[in-house]
Amino acid sequence: MITNSYFVIELIVNNHPGVMTHITGLFARRAFNLEGILCGRIGDGTKSKMYLLINDDESKDQIIKQLRKLYDVLEVNIHSSVDNNIFDNMDRLLELGGV
Repeated sequence: MITNSYFVIELIVNNHPGVMTHITGLFARRAFNLEGILCGRIGDGTKSKMYLLINDDESKDQIIKQLRKLYDVLEVNIHSSVDNNIFDNMDRLLELGGV
């Protein structure tokens, strides 16, 4: 289902302890809800790719600016037309993997 009430922020970040806390802390300090988070290491494991599902509202521009200022955030991409079913169906994905 494609919807415009959400958008996805795609981040490339350094992969080390504390990076997720810095990013989620930024959202918490601004009282901005994360609707979904997917994260996994890429390449040789020194970097990770994160997908953050966010409500599309007036606060998004400020959050994006603040994310770009974080030391461990290397790249920020915005996707406005998203199929958020992957976030809704993670439980099915995990069941398939036998976890």
